[in-house]
Amino acid sequence: MWSYGFWDVTQQVRANHVECHQKFQARIHEAEDSMQAQHLIIEALVDEKDSLLQTIHGLQEANNAPAPFDGDWEEESEEEPAEEEIEDIPMGEGEIDDE
Repeated sequence: MWSYGFWDVTQQVRANHVECHQKFQARIHEAEDSMQAQHLIIEALVDEKDSLLQTIHGLQEANNAPAPFDGDWEEESEEEPAEEEIEDIPMGEGEIDDE
């Protein structure tokens, strides 16, 4: 009778494993579908952006305006001078040295 109980437990473990595996595979499939849909949305948005930039460029050419922003720019860095680069200004008569 003990072996029969062991057999039942083994079958139940296998059934649980199969069920978990199926649920996991379903989640993976849903995630893949979602990623594919997001990819299609991104492609559509890129196409729309390109179309809008072409329209802007055409309007600006028609109005003899400068070319539209092309997206290839870099922010100017706001570098502060290194401490050794700051020159000491000689103190004049009557100035207070706070250092």
